[in-house]
Amino acid sequence: MIQTIDLRGRRLSPAELLSIVPRSHTDISVATDAATALIDDVRARGEQAILDQAERFDGVRPDHVRVRASEIADAVAQLEPAVRDALEEAIDRVRAGSAAQVPAPSVTMLGDGAEVVQRWSPVARVGLYVPGGKAVYPSSVVMNVVPAQVAGVRSVALASPPQRAFGGAIHPTILGAAGLLGIDEIYAMGGAGAIGAFAYGVPGLLDPVQVITGPGNVYVAAAKRLVRGQAGIDSEAGPTEILVIADGTADARLVASDLISQAEHDELAAGVLVTDSADLADRVQIELGRLVPLTHHRERVQISLTGVQSAVVLVDDLAAAADFSNAYGPEHLEIQTADPKAMLSSILNAGAIFLGDHSPVSLGDYLAGSNHVLPTGGQARFSSGLGAYTFLRPQQVVSYDRAALQRVREQVVALSGAEDLPAHGDAVTARFTHN
Repeated sequence: MIQTIDLRGRRLSPAELLSIVPRSHTDISVATDAATALIDDVRARGEQAILDQAERFDGVRPDHVRVRASEIADAVAQLEPAVRDALEEAIDRVRAGSAAQVPAPSVTMLGDGAEVVQRWSPVARVGLYVPGGKAVYPSSVVMNVVPAQVAGVRSVALASPPQRAFGGAIHPTILGAAGLLGIDEIYAMGGAGAIGAFAYGVPGLLDPVQVITGPGNVYVAAAKRLVRGQAGIDSEAGPTEILVIADGTADARLVASDLISQAEHDELAAGVLVTDSADLADRVQIELGRLVPLTHHRERVQISLTGVQSAVVLVDDLAAAADFSNAYGPEHLEIQTADPKAMLSSILNAGAIFLGDHSPVSLGDYLAGSNHVLPTGGQARFSSGLGAYTFLRPQQVVSYDRAALQRVREQVVALSGAEDLPAHGDAVTARFTHN
């Protein structure tokens, strides 16, 4: 079912590994022109453009873009009890996990009367995007909103595409999740136009934001790239991916189940197994052949796992498995080996790491307490997932008294002269002379 890449007997450099990692042929740049046009349309025509784009892309024209408070309250009241209970538990767990991401202020004393305070200041306003498409994502509401709230963001706006099945309204489960979190500024808008609306604002409808987060399709990713600089973004999220490092002790049925769990997201989702056990590789292939026809989204899963982005990778040992994983930089990394924790010191690049048989990625998608908005497409090699820190800016607060400044006065003057910026030194000297 799934292709095999055999690297046994080969010692490859990081660059060589990077060149052979399986990837989908998703190129955000191909959507740039279309995303630019949609953003420009929103900037020029405002709310009318948003409504026209909804009719064009979502197949429905909402009665109103901003969701009314009564609609949010109704959605909360109509949540199924089991779903509401699960959402409330997820909120509590993600809130606890996010709280650990807020650094405490610190003070560095550089001498008497000379201090630098490190503080973390939240942005004032954020725009959070929750996609529509093939599934409903109330969990993404939790994962976006809770870290912003924990960081201390005061103004939170949320957008999600209008749904034809609900007469142009946002999916009620998404509304209900937002209502549970106290979000009352919600917009029925989607795609690149929504990202443009967040970045530049829409007169009479919404004010611009400072940071935009949340996953979406290739047009959303392209739009986020385009507005970066006007507003901060979390990442350019692409199709989901899972990489499993496993040895001969792993349960093939569980490995196959975890690959399938992520493949059901999208036909472009990636499932990769890296193992030093040819026997395990064979057993996983057998389990996939047995389980894929039984799963609900079997056609989608089949396309995903037989695509160029998915593979079973055979390596000589677990050290080589770690090297391959680090070159890949997976969004989700599972380690199912005899001693998973022992491998952590070898792992450098991953959005989130799941250790052992009982820590599947599905747990992280909902209730682990970690965040499921993670870097994809190899971006974990240089960026991190969404967290409270996404909405925080480190600021250094400098406080020197006269004596402390006097002690470094000559050094400041010397350096300003060396850089041919004498007014810098003069600004210090002026504090000790009188005209």
